[in-house]
Amino acid sequence: MTTTTLAVLVPLLPFLGAAAGLLLGRTAPGFVRPLAVLPTLGALAAAVVVAVRQGGQEAVDAATELTPTGSVPIELALHLDGFAVLTAMLVGLVASCVQIYSTGYLRDDPRYPSYAALVSLFTSAMLLVVYSGDLMVLLVGWEIMGICSYFLVGHYWETPEARAASLKAFLVTKLGDVPFLIGLFALAIDAGTFRITGILNSVAAGAIDHPTFVALLLLAGVAGKSAQFPLHTWLPDAMAGPTPVSALIHAATMVAAGIYFVARLLPLFAASAAAMTVLAVMAAVTMVGSALAALAQDDIKRVLAYSTIGQLGYMAGALAVGDRGAAVFHLLSHGAFKAVLFLAAGVVIHAAGTNSLAAMSRMSGLARRVPDAYWTMTVALLALAAIPPFAGFFSKEAVLVAAEYTALGDRDVAPAGAGWTVLAAGLLTALLTAAYAMRLWLLTFRGKGAEAPDHGRQPVAMNAVLWVLALPSLTFGLAAVVLDDWFDGNALTPTTNTAVLSTGVALIGGLVTYGAWRHTTARATTVPMGAVAAHPQGEPAVSEAEAIATHTPAYGSIASAPDPADPGRLLLGPLHRHAAAGFHVDAAYHVLFVRPVQAAASLVRFLDREVVDTYVRGAGLTTGLLGAAVRRAQTGNVQTYLSVLLAGSVALAIAAVLVAAGA
Repeated sequence: MTTTTLAVLVPLLPFLGAAAGLLLGRTAPGFVRPLAVLPTLGALAAAVVVAVRQGGQEAVDAATELTPTGSVPIELALHLDGFAVLTAMLVGLVASCVQIYSTGYLRDDPRYPSYAALVSLFTSAMLLVVYSGDLMVLLVGWEIMGICSYFLVGHYWETPEARAASLKAFLVTKLGDVPFLIGLFALAIDAGTFRITGILNSVAAGAIDHPTFVALLLLAGVAGKSAQFPLHTWLPDAMAGPTPVSALIHAATMVAAGIYFVARLLPLFAASAAAMTVLAVMAAVTMVGSALAALAQDDIKRVLAYSTIGQLGYMAGALAVGDRGAAVFHLLSHGAFKAVLFLAAGVVIHAAGTNSLAAMSRMSGLARRVPDAYWTMTVALLALAAIPPFAGFFSKEAVLVAAEYTALGDRDVAPAGAGWTVLAAGLLTALLTAAYAMRLWLLTFRGKGAEAPDHGRQPVAMNAVLWVLALPSLTFGLAAVVLDDWFDGNALTPTTNTAVLSTGVALIGGLVTYGAWRHTTARATTVPMGAVAAHPQGEPAVSEAEAIATHTPAYGSIASAPDPADPGRLLLGPLHRHAAAGFHVDAAYHVLFVRPVQAAASLVRFLDREVVDTYVRGAGLTTGLLGAAVRRAQTGNVQTYLSVLLAGSVALAIAAVLVAAGA
C-alpha cells in the first residue's frame, strides 16, 4: 500500500467509525465501544507507518481536483512533511487513549454512543487539517471541529453551565472564523490557488499584494481556535464538558489547529513585520495573563485550562520569532503531558467525589487512593513546569532559544522587539507555571479538605492510558534531539543562558509556592462543615448556586470554606480576586458587546412592535372600516339604489355645468 493511500486512511478510518457508531448505536449497542476504539487505533497505526516512510525527508505531495470551479481550483491534496506526520501521530495517540479511557469514564452514560461517534468525527476532522494540502479542504476539518466541540462540550446539556459553555465556545470561535474565511479568500485571490505549496511559492515570489492585511485576518481565526487573547475566554468555560473531551481538545485537537495552521503558512506571516509583532504581543499577553489566572483558580480543570492557554502562548511566541520547528516541538510535547494531566484529573475528580467545581480546596487523602493518577500527574506537572529532563523542559527551551536568537539579531525572520517580548514573557511565565503547578500538586494531593467517601478503584482502562501517555511526557524531549530533520533542520537543544535562566526561575517559583503553602498551613484554622465562612480577605460569602454559575469557590455552602492553606492567595495578594475572575475579560465583553447588542435588540423589538406593527394594524383597521362602510351601503332596496344613482347623476350634471360656466 502506497504512502498516500495510507495517509488517506488516517482521517478516513475515524470518520467511518463515527458514521457506523451513529448508525448502530441504538440497534447494536454491543458494537459501540469497538467502533469507537478500533478505527482510531487503526488510524494511529497508519499514521505511524506514514511517519516512518516519510522519515522527515522531502515532503510527499499528492492532489486531485475535486470539481471544476471556473476560477481558483479546489483540490483534495495531501502534504506530508515532518510536521504533519508527527502531529498526526500525536492526534492518533491521544484520541486512542481518550476513546479507551472513555469506555470506563462514561461506561454508565446513556449518551455514550453519540459521544464516542462525535469524538471519532472530531479526531477525523483534526487529522484532515493536519494532512491537508489545500486550504479549502483544511477549512472543512476546521469547521467540523467547531461543531463537534459544540456538541461535546454540551454533552451534559441538562445543566445550564454545559449549555452556556457549548454556545460560548461555538460563538467565540465563529467570531474569529469570519475574518479567517475572508483572509483565506483574499489569500487565494492573490496567489491564484488554495494549495499550500502554491501559496508559499507566491509568498516567496512576492506575489501577495497585502500580506499584513491577510495575515491579520487569519490571526483572528487562529486566536479564536487556539484560545489566544482576546478570544481565549471560551476555553476555561468549556470545562463543563466531560473530562476526556477536555483532554482531547487541549492536547491534540481544536486548540492545536490554529498553531499548526500558522506553522504551515509561517512564511506568509513572516512577510509582514507588523503581523509578527502583533503575534508576539498577543502571545506575551496570553502567556502571562493565563498563568496568573491559573494561580488563582480552585477548580482543577480550570487551572489546567488556563495552563493550556499559556502553553499555546509559548507556541504562538515561537511562531512570532519565526521558528515553527520550536512551535510544533512544544505542541507535540505539550500534547502528551497535558493529556495526562486532564485524564488524571478525571480520576482525581472521581475519587474525590467533588461537585462540578472539582475544587482542589476540598480534596484530601488522594495520593494513596489514586496512586496511578498521583504518579503520572506528578510526572506531567514536572514536564509542565519544564524541569529537566522531562519533555516540557526541552520543548520550552526551544521556544526561549528561538526568542533569544531573534532578540540578539542572530535571526532576521522577525523584528528584534518581538524576540525580546517573547523572551521576557516566556521567562516570567516559566516562573508562574512552576508556581501554579506546585500549587495544584500540593492542594490536590497534600490538601487538608474533608476526605470524600471512597468510590472504589477506577477501571483499568482509565489508569492504563495514563502510563502510556506518561512515557512520552518523560522521554520525548530527549528523543527530539535526534529529530532535528523533522523540524526544518533547526537545532532544538537548549543553550546555557536560557536553560539556566528558565530552570532557575522555575525552581524559584516552585520553592516559593511550597514555602507559602507551609506558611499558610501553619496559620490555617479549621472551619466547621457547613459553617458560613467569610473570605480570608473579607470578601462576602456566596451560595453554592452562585459558585457554580460564576466558577468561584462556594464559601459557607454544603462544604467547608476554601482551604486557608492556599498559597495562591498569599502570592497574588490583592491581585488574586481579579486573577480568579480571568481579569474580568468576560465582564468587559459583556459591557462592550453584549449590552449594546441587547440594547439594539430591544430597540428593534420596540420599533417592530410599536411602529411597524402599528402601521400593519392601522392598514388592517382602515380596510375593515372601509369594508364596513361599503357593506352598510348594500341595503338590498332597489328604490334606494335608484335614488342614489339619480342623486349621483344630478351631482355630476351640476358639476359639469359649473365647470362649463367657469370655462
